[in-house]
Amino acid sequence: MPDIFKVIGTSLLSLAVLFLLCRLNGQRQISQMSLFDYINSITIGSIAAELATDLENWQRTLTAMAVYGAAIALIGYLTCKSLGLRKLLNGTPLLLFENGNLYKANLLRAKLDVNEFLTQCRVVGYHDLSQLAAVVLETNGQLSFLPKAEQRPATPQDLGLTPPPASLWADLILDGKILTKNLAAAGREERWLRQQLSRCGIGQISEVFLAMCDRAGNFQAYRKQEEPVKKDLFE
Repeated sequence: MPDIFKVIGTSLLSLAVLFLLCRLNGQRQISQMSLFDYINSITIGSIAAELATDLENWQRTLTAMAVYGAAIALIGYLTCKSLGLRKLLNGTPLLLFENGNLYKANLLRAKLDVNEFLTQCRVVGYHDLSQLAAVVLETNGQLSFLPKAEQRPATPQDLGLTPPPASLWADLILDGKILTKNLAAAGREERWLRQQLSRCGIGQISEVFLAMCDRAGNFQAYRKQEEPVKKDLFE
């Protein structure tokens, strides 16, 4: 029994250290990771697993995990300051296609065959390469696409329109609770908020699952739907 409690304790400790290291090393998603970031994540995860199960030498594993995390944080800081180190660890974007030219040598460097390249183009809606001006392999492994000028979506500027300025939407109510700081940052008062809810046919704050507004005063509110969906379109 004592070993079980020790495993529980070391497991919780490894989770806490993992969370701390993730917070220190930023909040990038997996799709935004470079190869170096990916390798670091796997290594730290392996060390954390060993920390949870190595009951005899957990202090050594914890020290190794802390040192490794600190080294990664330091390298991350240095890559933000040094262009040369950034290129060394993360690489540079690679031009795969431009103005009708498909660069075989760069595809080989990227370990990307033509079929996979065409698949990635089709996934984002480009079935015809003549629609594209350029395709770049980014350092995180994602392909970015530059359509030709005549193939890109029309913008209000193209149509001679002047839409009102866009602004961020602020969450005012989440799960029946008013976010007072957000409300003040949006330049609104609770009285105004209740008036907007009344116009939407909502009488109580507790009925609201989400309410938002922008700086122009546009308002949206969504009621709580406690009952499960009876007809699921994706079954």
